[in-house]
Amino acid sequence: MEDFLQKLKTLSSAEDFLQFFGVPFDQKVVNVSRLHILKRFFQYIRQEEGTLAQADELQIFTAYRALLMRAYGDFLRSTPAQEKVFKVFQDVDGKQHVTLDSLKASLPTLRAAA
Repeated sequence: MEDFLQKLKTLSSAEDFLQFFGVPFDQKVVNVSRLHILKRFFQYIRQEEGTLAQADELQIFTAYRALLMRAYGDFLRSTPAQEKVFKVFQDVDGKQHVTLDSLKASLPTLRAAA
């Protein structure tokens, strides 16, 4: 089990994880959604932590592979904006609203800084 955990710690990119778990992937999808895929993967792992507590290395590998395939699949069928994995997409559909009054109020501060 320690060997498996050590291998996981060496993985850093979405491609590393997908290759390690043998998940076929489209590079174009990964280029657009790499961080979203990894974040969703780790969300799925957290949801399953209790059920994997007594699992052996093969069971964990198999479960993690299925969870990674699920996370990757989410972004084959959808977009990062639709999936809302990150807070910026959760807040008002990813749109920031700045009022004219708040812009006017910031002007004196900006002039003083310049």
